Amino acid sequence: MTILSLDELELSDKRILMRVDFNVPISSDGAVEDDFRIRSVLPSIEKVIKDSGSLILMSHLGRPGGKPVPELSLKPVADSLSKMLGSEVKFVPDCVGSEALSASLSLKPGELLLLENLRFHPGETDNDSDFAQSLAINGDIYVNDAFGAAHRAHASTVGVADFLQPAAAGYLMQNELKYLSELMRNPEGPMAVILGGAKVSDKIPVIENLSSLADKFLIGGGLAYTFLKANGLPIGKSLHDDSMLERCKSIMDQLKNKGVELYLPSDCVAVKDIESMEVGDVCFIDELADDEIAVDIGPMTVAEFDHVLDGIKTVVWNGPMGVFEVPHWSNGTVSIGKKLAELTKSGATTIVGGGDTAAALNQLGLSDGVTHISTGGGASLELLSGKSLPGIEALRKKA
Repeated sequence: MTILSLDELELSDKRILMRVDFNVPISSDGAVEDDFRIRSVLPSIEKVIKDSGSLILMSHLGRPGGKPVPELSLKPVADSLSKMLGSEVKFVPDCVGSEALSASLSLKPGELLLLENLRFHPGETDNDSDFAQSLAINGDIYVNDAFGAAHRAHASTVGVADFLQPAAAGYLMQNELKYLSELMRNPEGPMAVILGGAKVSDKIPVIENLSSLADKFLIGGGLAYTFLKANGLPIGKSLHDDSMLERCKSIMDQLKNKGVELYLPSDCVAVKDIESMEVGDVCFIDELADDEIAVDIGPMTVAEFDHVLDGIKTVVWNGPMGVFEVPHWSNGTVSIGKKLAELTKSGATTIVGGGDTAAALNQLGLSDGVTHISTGGGASLELLSGKSLPGIEALRKKA
């Protein structure tokens, strides 16, 4: 089934209740540290304003546990968005109740209101029907533009759609689905998948699901050391998951039988104490000492990965190659980012998963060099794993 788009709606003089993902880092002095997710939803916001709708935005921030936490208020986000738009974004200190309803009803065409953190109420994560209905009365039309929360069956992503008609996807959601869903259907080959990060259990389903599409898998970051240990290599004190060793062995056998190439690090940057942030030494993987920790892929691996990616037409990258937050441990991640920018210029489609990978590209100033950066780390992983996303299914049912 298709999903209704923002362009198919009559927005004039309507209250548009839009779920967005403003789960952004807030500094200790109350300022937004990274506004990537806010900027990503601006096209949808501007569309509603242009078409003379009144816009009520709702989002979560952090994990307050179903109660108000002042440090997790969305007020700084309202201030940041006001500056971006050059116009006032009204704010109320709750997302439901008489004050929120009064504010939404009093909005004039083209005006904006941001509701307080949805997760200040337990009904949000419980997908409580009464709470969903209390949210829904703030709008006439429901739009979901929060891909980063689409894998959550919450009141604002699923429950609200039961009470409002029509329900549609915003431009950001459409764009995410365009790249990620179409990738699953018909990628241009040859295709490579680059995976890093720490959590093996999140990435194994991606490998299994994409193994019928991809020609090559390049594995780095903490993920690599569970695979390397499964191959019988020493990994010192490097991050790994012993519970996934047999699964990794099985995956490697499956890829070999399918003729899919798997590349693991041959060398790394190793330190004895990750807290010391020492520069570290480069060594071959089989030379890692028992008391050493791998914090980045080494220069030989960087060169090999660079060579393997030559001529690739479709690339999916999720997870940094090391502890990129420390500058002298970021070479592997930087190198992959630069290679993807080079491939993109040559006409390749390069798709970067959200979360740490998006943060790394933004931090390194490479975010404009790829085809698409997803705003949803967990959501993109689940979609690439072949799972359906509750927030998207709710829109399909309403369509």
